[in-house]
Amino acid sequence: MEKWTVGVFASIDAGLGVNLDVARDLGIKTIQLHTPSKKSRTPENAKLFLDKLNDYGIEVTCVFLGFEGESYASIQITAETVGFVPAATRQSRLAEAREISDFTKWLGVQAIGSHIGFVPHDKESEDYKAMVAAIQELCDYLKSNGQNLHLETGQEKAEALLEFLSDVQRDNIFINFDPANLILYGMGDPIGSLKKVGKYVRSVHCKDAKSTSGTPGVDWGCEVPFGQGEVNAELFLKTLKEIGFDGPLTIEREIPEEPERQKKEIQQALDLIESIKTKIS
Repeated sequence: MEKWTVGVFASIDAGLGVNLDVARDLGIKTIQLHTPSKKSRTPENAKLFLDKLNDYGIEVTCVFLGFEGESYASIQITAETVGFVPAATRQSRLAEAREISDFTKWLGVQAIGSHIGFVPHDKESEDYKAMVAAIQELCDYLKSNGQNLHLETGQEKAEALLEFLSDVQRDNIFINFDPANLILYGMGDPIGSLKKVGKYVRSVHCKDAKSTSGTPGVDWGCEVPFGQGEVNAELFLKTLKEIGFDGPLTIEREIPEEPERQKKEIQQALDLIESIKTKIS
């Protein structure tokens, strides 16, 4: 795979990503895949999906976990429902994550991405220790399948994320860096954060946002097309070059309810990224 191949976040039958046909129409060569629904995660479907990908000339670089009951309706609801934080669903979600890991192995993909949820702030609390143990358990299973875990940024400041990675103490845990999420969640400057966590970055999202007009960390910011928000697209790519990242640049645009607009704005992002690549290469 060539340096900085431009990709897109996609889905088969669930999630916020674009349809595979859209990726093909746009000439996309790599995708991150939102995990298919449970009924679709079979060896037979994995083979059918791989055959389709081969026909389209598309490679999956990362499969993202997603669970029933998760909601991003507000930052508070996100904190209460997403990832492995809710104690009531933690074990069942770990079990499902193992199933998704097996499906991912059938696809021949070596990275699992995830919003693990808001990590508790008190490192001495039982909740924090339980989260560390849960992610250690997940990392160990992924390692048995030859896979790495890519934690999605946004729900913690860079410093807290680094501390959590250190506490998990596993060599197959890394970062999927999403600059817009830091703005959406009010968790700091994306460029400065990227420099702090750079050695752990193994995948990225090209996504943009504007800060909330309300209270950062309490009220959502607003997602906008890549290059039209506060990320600073050119500086983002320059910083990726600075930290030595040469993997896919995966466009994420979460407006599935407006597929034509979604496709148009992904094309705009694709054109912008290619122009920046030419400028800074």
